[in-house]
Amino acid sequence: MPKFFVLVTAAALTLSACGNTDLERAGTGALGGAAIGEVAFDEPVAGAAVGAIGGALADDVGLAN
Repeated sequence: MPKFFVLVTAAALTLSACGNTDLERAGTGALGGAAIGEVAFDEPVAGAAVGAIGGALADDVGLAN
């Protein structure tokens, strides 16, 4: 499970960096996080929350342009 979790987290962070504004990145992160949260952990709401936060902060940590 740990290897799978690392791969899922990396995929979510990569997808959450898509978009031009913080709001677009948060939306992309929320959608991706919800899908990954449902498939991997049966928790789509928690996945969406983590994805949205990750997307909104992606440019602050240097993941987005």
